[in-house]
Amino acid sequence: MSFTRRQILGGLAGLVVVGVGAGGASRYWLGKMADAEAGHDYELIAAPLDVELVAGHKTQAWAFGPSAPGTELRVRQGEWLRVRFINHLPVATTIHWHGIRLPLEMDGVPYVSQLPVLPGEYFDYKFRVPDAGSYWYHPHVNSSEELGRGLVGPLIVEEREPTGFKYEQTLSLKNWHVDERGEFVAFSIPREAARGGTAGRLSTINGVPLPVIDLPAGQITRVRLLNLDNTLTYRINIPGVEAQIYALDGNPVAPRPLGKEYWLGPGMRICLAIKAPAAGEELSLRNGPVRLGTLRSVPNNEAPAQWPPALPPNPVAEPDLANAEKLNFNFEWVGSVSVNVDNGKPPSLWQINGQAWDITDKTCADRPIATLKKGQSYILELKNMTQYQHPIHLHGMSFKVIASNRHKVIPYFTDTYLLGKNERAQVALVADNPGVWMFHCHVIDHMETGLMAAIEVA
Repeated sequence: MSFTRRQILGGLAGLVVVGVGAGGASRYWLGKMADAEAGHDYELIAAPLDVELVAGHKTQAWAFGPSAPGTELRVRQGEWLRVRFINHLPVATTIHWHGIRLPLEMDGVPYVSQLPVLPGEYFDYKFRVPDAGSYWYHPHVNSSEELGRGLVGPLIVEEREPTGFKYEQTLSLKNWHVDERGEFVAFSIPREAARGGTAGRLSTINGVPLPVIDLPAGQITRVRLLNLDNTLTYRINIPGVEAQIYALDGNPVAPRPLGKEYWLGPGMRICLAIKAPAAGEELSLRNGPVRLGTLRSVPNNEAPAQWPPALPPNPVAEPDLANAEKLNFNFEWVGSVSVNVDNGKPPSLWQINGQAWDITDKTCADRPIATLKKGQSYILELKNMTQYQHPIHLHGMSFKVIASNRHKVIPYFTDTYLLGKNERAQVALVADNPGVWMFHCHVIDHMETGLMAAIEVA
């Protein structure tokens, strides 16, 4: 669900009922905030919400606003995003703004950038968004459960100037850990966390299983695909489609054909331009051979559209490769499942450079795995020493993918890179954002069982 700016977004009856509809039915949002000088553009409420994922059954989800995945937030590039976040959940939480280059105090990591927002409390997030593109938001507290229950949502940063796209769709992909009655099952199982991660059984687009998405016939639609899942890497393919890739993880690329498939790991995004076929025809949006949804072409009387030009680049600093310092990061499997299993800590299954993160230790960030000098360029060599893929995500900065021993790389900027089995990749960045930043795998139960570290820029 998408709204314009300066809105109030509600949760459930008894929590934030902001109006009454015909016949006494509750309404949970208003078109405009009553106070234009409130100091924030959105009030975003996290609260329990019943959703129907399995036909005829209710799932007790947690949601940002009136839907799961949550409300689509929009802001224009270069402007301030001001969100008053209100917690009506029974647990503490935060909001991390995935992919956004922002000040540390707005990054939403508990005990690093802020304290957790307790039930009944609120926190004001305020930051300027420097880059256009497709981003998302989610907690960084008890992540397996909180993201698993539905606390994810898209954040779209619109370009400063018109891009040539007249039509647009945001498609949020999420896999749910529910049984045949819509009841939640385990979000993380140790034996699966030690492998590819604990997958759910039901995939949705915008919270709907196997939806039908309408596209105007003969026209080109900007389709933003966001992987908001805990675990799954989607092998995105659309047989018979005319489609071009325009951006990866928020950052523009020279337009090129989608090709056979694109592997979209957890936390990653891709922006496609899709030319809809003749009215009445359908395209299958798939994960490998499995249909996720249907793109249906509907009648349109406009003249056939032309492909828009490439999107303007974001103002990300170009690393000086000739003078960059090189750092190595080894992502390894540990697998000590049966050690100290009764101490309340998760198993230690993964590590980076021989160090495993303990999500129950509030002081881990005090021991960064690397300290970068502000303004210096770095080349990070990412070595996957395991048989499983790891979408590696860095907070606070964007990096440029420059090389891989597994496939040809057309260099591009991103915040999340899908590091393949036994792959060695090189990424480069300018350490231009001071702070202590999380550096982790975005398979959530990999992250929670050791595959995370802190990188300091000072």
